[in-house]
Amino acid sequence: MVKHRLSVMTFGKILFLNLILLIESPLIGQEKISVEIITQRALNLMENLSQGNFEEATKYFDETMKKVASPEFLKKAWQSLQLQFGSFQGIKGSRFETLAGYDAIFIFCQFEKQMLDARVIFNKAGEIAGLNFVPHLEVKESPPPAYAKPDLFEEKEVEIRSGDWVLPGTLTIPRDGGPFPALVLVHGSGPNDRDETVGPNKPFRDLAWGLASRGVAVLRYEKRTRVYGEKIREDRKIRLSFTVNDETVEDALSAVKLLRSMEKINPDKIFVLGHSFGGMMIPRIASRDEKIAGFIIMAGLTRPIEEALLEQTRYLLSLQGPLTDEARKKLEEIENSVARIRSLKETGENPEEPLLGAYPAYWLDLKSYQPIEEIKKIERPILVLQGKRDYQVTEKDFHNWQKALEGRKNVTFKLYAACNHLFMEGQGLPTPNEYLYSAGNVSQQVIEDIAAWIKSWAWHDDHLNEDILK
Repeated sequence: MVKHRLSVMTFGKILFLNLILLIESPLIGQEKISVEIITQRALNLMENLSQGNFEEATKYFDETMKKVASPEFLKKAWQSLQLQFGSFQGIKGSRFETLAGYDAIFIFCQFEKQMLDARVIFNKAGEIAGLNFVPHLEVKESPPPAYAKPDLFEEKEVEIRSGDWVLPGTLTIPRDGGPFPALVLVHGSGPNDRDETVGPNKPFRDLAWGLASRGVAVLRYEKRTRVYGEKIREDRKIRLSFTVNDETVEDALSAVKLLRSMEKINPDKIFVLGHSFGGMMIPRIASRDEKIAGFIIMAGLTRPIEEALLEQTRYLLSLQGPLTDEARKKLEEIENSVARIRSLKETGENPEEPLLGAYPAYWLDLKSYQPIEEIKKIERPILVLQGKRDYQVTEKDFHNWQKALEGRKNVTFKLYAACNHLFMEGQGLPTPNEYLYSAGNVSQQVIEDIAAWIKSWAWHDDHLNEDILK
């Protein structure tokens, strides 16, 4: 079963191991086994393999894994692995990731010749749905960007309050002078932290530090689904009524309100930036606060999430060659979920279980939302940014924004040839590995463009506005 060092050994159905969708992880959160429990099950699996307890090793396998990875199969595969990499020396640690709706535990396995990571995939029931070994990877946090100048700004811990919901946040503000124009950062899908961390990368941190180094204060905060994920899951009333307004819009508006009350912030020059799904929500945020000075849409989706989800899935599968039976089955599951989402009714009974990570109320809230039509009603300045190498939100969406806002003198469009979904620069076909395993920073050109655009509107410099629009 051993092929070569970069694809060491594969057990059973390894589905979409490198897949990051627009919904980077469940939108709201759903009932599932805790990380502690699945980590222990992954550790037990490796201990049983190393001790030759191959029957016991299959204890938590799902039905498909039991069929394709029998105790005898495991024994032969484990022996082959040690023939290539030497005897098993021990377990050196573990880490957790969420990949395409599946939880993955990486167990760091030291062999005589090389350390490998056992990648154990779990389904929602906490059963082992896949196992393979990959070269050990030390995932290090991306370094501070070179364009950030820490001596020019300071950071303060703040709280964003929306009713009973309190979110910790960070205000990054220039040290000297003021009052400053300010920017609120609105996350993409999933329970993001204030840095919008993906793998080792922290795009919101890069934006905050880069812009504050150029005279723009930035407020970023933990997303409500990150801070209160357990509360939302456990409270039936909350989870069944939870919408995009609860998840994203209300907290963005509260962040703007907080900035208006702060010293050294110009209350008339507060802007809002939405990334990915946050970009899609810009028209709704704008409609709720007419005093926001302007808006930035970074890789903003214009189409239904479920449509983009299918498109992303098919793209990533195309990179893997001909579809396997298991990949085809997974694709069919997503297609079926999308069909169920599209069939939800405003009135009448709907299922109470989550569909693609969110409950019916969430999907129904989005069903009638048309960002392209709503953005036409917003007359304030808008900057639309897009990476040409973005497979999650594509040029199709960028062109949709362009068509909707065609002819507007206070709207600027910028397309970055080398940038991916996180606005990091790269080459070749874009894949999720750029986010998960490669540390980088938001492109400096993106930082410069955002800073110049904000200052142009904050300072009412008509000549600079003309330059930015070119």
